[in-house]
Amino acid sequence: MTIRLALTALAIGLVLGLAGAAAMAAPVAPLRWLARAYTTIIRGIPELLVVLLIYFGSSVLLMRLARPLGYTGYIELSPFVAGAVALALTFGGYASEVFRGAFQAVPVGQAEAAQALGMGRIAIFFRIVLPQAWRIALPGLGNLFLVLMKDTALVSVIGLEEIMRKAQFATGATKEPFTFYLAAAVLYLGLTIVSMSLLAWMERRANRGMPRARAS
Repeated sequence: MTIRLALTALAIGLVLGLAGAAAMAAPVAPLRWLARAYTTIIRGIPELLVVLLIYFGSSVLLMRLARPLGYTGYIELSPFVAGAVALALTFGGYASEVFRGAFQAVPVGQAEAAQALGMGRIAIFFRIVLPQAWRIALPGLGNLFLVLMKDTALVSVIGLEEIMRKAQFATGATKEPFTFYLAAAVLYLGLTIVSMSLLAWMERRANRGMPRARAS
């Protein structure tokens, strides 16, 4: 469940991060303002509050939308969906800044050269700009994913049965908190080590053909 939640939030968060970075670079001022507001709000609110606001706030919003249709029952998002959306919003807010810096690091002359060769804007973005920006952004995105993996523990407060929730159940049943919280710590550490190994492999693959810095 922890892995499913982290990967789902990662997928949604990457899309939000790319969209946020694109909006911040857009020539339309309202898009830039909206992206700035999004990143400022997300980075200024604790992740736990984002989880609680999405879980309880979505219920209020859905019920208000359903009342004009004659539905008077209680509506709520599942803990998994609410947790994935909340973590994705948080990841996307930070990823927007990572992508923005990566796009700015790609030399403008390369896009201009591709345009001079007759390539369209979409082709330039996906074939010239994005591959280079991805290589630059990968270390930062990797760090954000490691934080995201640990933030999945926050979703236990809304009832999702992931590692922390299971540890709480076991602690309540056996009265041995140290044993099961230590087991949870070992599990998170194991997931982090595996993720770091995978990220290191992705970085090596993304940097194939790039000159390595020589030690002075």
